[in-house]
Amino acid sequence: MTTAYVAVTLTAIAANGFSGIAALLHFQPIMPGMAKAGVPVSWLTFPIGTLKTLGALGLAAGLLVRPLGISAAIGLVLFFVCALYTHIRAGDYSAQFALAIGFLGLNVAALALSLPGG
Repeated sequence: MTTAYVAVTLTAIAANGFSGIAALLHFQPIMPGMAKAGVPVSWLTFPIGTLKTLGALGLAAGLLVRPLGISAAIGLVLFFVCALYTHIRAGDYSAQFALAIGFLGLNVAALALSLPGG
C-alpha cells in the first residue's frame, strides 16, 4: 500500500462522503446546480446521495480489502461519467459541472492507484 494510494483514497473518501451526505440532506447550496442540470429533487436521496455515500464507504473498506475499494472506485467513476453526461445534456456548465470533473479525476486516480502495480 503506497503513500499515494492512501492519500488519494482518503481524499476521495472525504470528498465523496461529504458530497453524498450533502445530497442526502438536500444541502441548499447544491440545489440550484442540480436544478440547472435537470436533476429531480427526489433523486438526491436515491440514487445520488446513496450511491456517493456507499461509494465512499466502499473506498474505506478497500483500505482493508483491496477488491472492495477497486469495485467502489469503478462504481464512482461510472457515476461521475453519468453525472457529466447529465450536465452536458442539460447544457449546464456551472460550478457543479467543474466539480463533477474534479470528482471524476479524483476517483480515476483512486482507481488507478488501487490496481496492482498502481
